[in-house]
Parts: sequence; C-alpha cells; structure tokens
Amino acid sequence: MDGLDERELARQQRRIEDLCGAAIRAVAGQPRLQWRGGRLWDGASRLPRFAAHLAPRFGHADLRSFRGAADGMALRVALSDAALHRRLQPGDAVQRLVFDMLEQFRVESLAPALQRGLRHNLEHRFRAWSDEFIASGLIEGTLGILLFTVSQVARTRITGEELPEIITDLIEGTRFGLAEVLGPAMRDLGRLREDQAAFARVALALAEQIARRAREAREQAGESADAAEDDARETRNGFELLLEPDAGDAQALPVASSTRGNAAPEADTYGVFTRAWDRQLDATELVRPQLLLELRERLDGLAAASGIHIGRLSAQLRALLAREQPEGWEGGHEQGRVDGRRLAQLVASPAERRLFMQQPRPLQADCMLSFLVDCSGSMRQHAEPVALLVDSFSRALDLAGVEHEVLGFTTGAWNGGRARRDWLRAGQPRQPGRLNEVLHMVFKPRELSWRRARRGIAALLKPDLYREGVDGEAVQWACARMQGLGHRRRVLLVISDGCPMDTASENANTPGYLEQHLADVVARAWTRDEAEVMGVGVGLDLGALYPRSAAMDLSRLRGNGALRDLLDLIDSRRRGSCPPPFPPS
Repeated sequence: MDGLDERELARQQRRIEDLCGAAIRAVAGQPRLQWRGGRLWDGASRLPRFAAHLAPRFGHADLRSFRGAADGMALRVALSDAALHRRLQPGDAVQRLVFDMLEQFRVESLAPALQRGLRHNLEHRFRAWSDEFIASGLIEGTLGILLFTVSQVARTRITGEELPEIITDLIEGTRFGLAEVLGPAMRDLGRLREDQAAFARVALALAEQIARRAREAREQAGESADAAEDDARETRNGFELLLEPDAGDAQALPVASSTRGNAAPEADTYGVFTRAWDRQLDATELVRPQLLLELRERLDGLAAASGIHIGRLSAQLRALLAREQPEGWEGGHEQGRVDGRRLAQLVASPAERRLFMQQPRPLQADCMLSFLVDCSGSMRQHAEPVALLVDSFSRALDLAGVEHEVLGFTTGAWNGGRARRDWLRAGQPRQPGRLNEVLHMVFKPRELSWRRARRGIAALLKPDLYREGVDGEAVQWACARMQGLGHRRRVLLVISDGCPMDTASENANTPGYLEQHLADVVARAWTRDEAEVMGVGVGLDLGALYPRSAAMDLSRLRGNGALRDLLDLIDSRRRGSCPPPFPPS
C-alpha cells in the first residue's frame, strides 16, 4: 500500500510540475523552460535555486504555493540578468543567501500591477514559507532569527506588502537591534529596484553587514565556529537553502542529495544493479488460453461499440506513412512523355490525343511504427481504452501495409522483487542504479498480421500485468527492435500517463533518476536518428519528456474524430523537425 501511495504522489507531482512548467513558460516567454524533479531546467541546463521560499515540498504545500513558486521563478528568469548576478554573487555562504534572496524580492516587486492573481500567488507562497519556518523551530537559532528578520523586513520594504502582526511581534527585538543596518539600506533597495546593478551594490553591502552580525552574535554567545556552521547547515537543510556551489556545474547550485536510501548525488550515470531477473516474453505466455479468449471477446465488444471506421483510418495512415513508388511506364495517356510507338497514330488520325505515356506511382509503405504501452499500476484504469486504441490502429496499419508492433513494459514484481533482494544481500551498495526486474512484453510482433496476433493484443486487459515502470530502458528496447530493417522512417509512440516510477530504484538513487534517464534516451534516439520517439499522454501532457507529444482524453474514444490528435502527432514531421528538449548527457 505504501508503494501505491508513493506512485500516486509521483503522478500528482508530475501533474503539478507540468501545470507550473506551462505557467513558467507563459510568464517568462521562454519555451525551453521545464520544471522537473522540483528544479527549473532550461533545456538540458539545470538552473540554480533562486531563493529558499521558491522550493515548496510536494505532499506538504498547497497548489497555490506551487503556482506562486512557479511565478517567482518565471519573473527571475525574465527580469534578472543572470550573468550580472553571478558576477557579483559573493563567496561567503550567508552573504550569498541574503544576496540571492534580495534579488528575488526585487524581481517579484516588478510584477505587473494588473496581474493581481500572479501577485497574490507570490505573496501567498512567501507567507506559507514564513509559516513553515516558524513552525519548524529554526527561528529559535541565532542565524535562523537573523535571516528570518532580514527576509521579512526586506520583502516588506521592496514589494510594499504589509507585514502580518504575528510576524511583527516575533521579529520586533531582532529588528530593533538591526535598525542601524537595515534602515538606510532598505530605503535604497526600495528606490533602486528597477536598476539591477545599482540595487546589487546596496544588496552586497547589506549582505556583508548581516554576515558580520551573525559572526558577532556567535562570538558574544561564546559559541564555536563549528556551532555556527551547524546552525547554518540546519537552516539550509530544513528549507533547501543550498549555499555551496555545485562542483559539477559552476553556474548552478546543487540538487539536494536524496534523504531516501543511500544515494550518491555525485553519480549521474545510469546503471543497472543486476539483469539476472529481466525477461522479455510474448504476452500470450502471461495469460491462460481460456482467459485470453474471454479478453479478446471483451475487446471485440469494445471495438464494435466504438464507432471507429477502420477502412477510413487505414486510408488516413496510408496517406501519412506511405510514399509514391515508380513502377514502369504506362501508355495511352493524354499528357506526359511522348510515346514514340504511337507516332504512326498521329499521322493516321491527327485528332488522336492519347499519344503519351506516364509512370504510375502507387503508394507503398516505407515505415515501421511501434506502440510502446506503459503497463505501470497507474495505467490499469486506462487498460480498456488503450487496448481499443492500439487494436484499432493495428487493424488499420495492416490494411495500409505498414509494418508495426505493439509492445509493453512493466516490472516482474512490486518494490524491486528479486533484484532488490540481491542488493540487500550485497550490503546495499551506494547508488545501485535500477533495482527492479524489468519485464518487456510483445503483444504483436512485426512478423505477424493483426489477425494472427489479435489474441495477444487482448492481453492488455489483464489487470495483474500492471505493476511499475522503467521507461528509459523500455524505449531503448523498442528502438533497438526497429533497427536494421531498411525502413525510411521509424516511429515509436509511447503511451503513458506520466514519468517513470519504480519505488525501489527511486528510493535508493538520487531523485528523478529514472526520469532523467528517460529524457536522455529519448534525446539520443532523435539525435542519432534511431526513431522518432513521441509521447501519447493519457490525460497528461508529456511535453517535458518527449520533443513531440499529444495529450489524449481516452474516456471519449468514440468514432474516428477522437483519433485526430494521434494522427496529427504522426503527421507532425511534415510540419518541420523539432529538436529534442534535453540533449543526451
């Protein structure tokens, strides 16, 4: 049950990140921005954490807090000169924290007055963070109350927001002691907020004074430098105030190391702890023959009630995927090339016009198309419409003469199974990589027609096939099956409802481990021309993971009109190429 709860939380996080990512792109006006794993990315570049209050915690913060954080990030990207900020950023940890925080307040104060919803979101998120800070008890520490006071007073003076009475009472003493430092600086910060360079000079001076006050307070209290460092570490760990520069990226602050399992944050390559239990099976081997017949009858009933016209769908697919093939010459036409064999007819019958020949160009398929179905637990509720979708397309592709496969992926067990057990017996080495036994399934192989493989497709309706999912390796496997067959075009359609989710692997590695691997695999497939990997989101936008994607509402899969989005996705190549969003690492 715990695993189910965690998978549902991961799905909710993906949905929130997709929604907030769209808001960030709209506000900042930059289409490459994505929010993944609680971090902001510009293509393949991870951007720094701009300020502590822009890191709401999934499972704890409300939706409006996430929207406020997203709006704050978007304003920072749009209104702050990142190069100037990095050049002026101080090296001292506390100074850097204050300097970054003040710059964030500056850009938030520049939010257009007419966008009241955005301004309310920003204020809501900061107040929610303030409440979390107070509730945590960090306000009792010397550094905690100092930084908290500076943040409250600075935001009030820069943005013009009112300070809640309860917070005024909490910081009154500390605020009084800092009056000599805060007073002149706050007047200048409010006045210079539209000039980043001038604002930064005042912010640097204030940050230096705050850092000196923190050291003096420690010395007066007779506490050691180690105690001061412990206080600073406690503050930033509690609220992800990451103060040290990232050794792997001089322009970005680090991702928080995982608190789940024994993750090694410095390891960024994908690995597999053991492949001993991995399997690839024909789907018919996983279902009893009698049950398979019952599932096929059920799928036939769904197809009959769907109203999907297979002949029309086949003609549409042929037009999208086939190309003209020249086959000899045909005479007796009224236009084309002159047929020398019919010149005598021109002398005998001057009115004769059928003196030309043409080269017929029948449409022939030169494409390989594969469906890869995510058979993770959350997809179980979509089993019927997904099975109907791929079954209908398989029938139509057969009629159109297009080679195709229907594949699926899941895991052999929940929460790692035998692979995780082997890892436990080995002493739980750090950063183990993928920790589950993957199961790749073939519902319809390329060699079989739809009629001969129709029972295998019906296996998609078997509920206990749906466990967890390791998407990146499944995409690699599906792409490899398409290689070396001589097709001009190779298309892989991944049907999924979100990001990869394997509890054992996620718990023992850095956050977003499987998701980043999927993004790398998809990017490499496009870059190396292995296949056009496209995402078909089941009620969810997969644009953060696939360069081309479509979100489909399969609850209304009635008639050919419901398939328009998927046909448009397959046809998207005709409208120009689209670079992958995340270059391979």
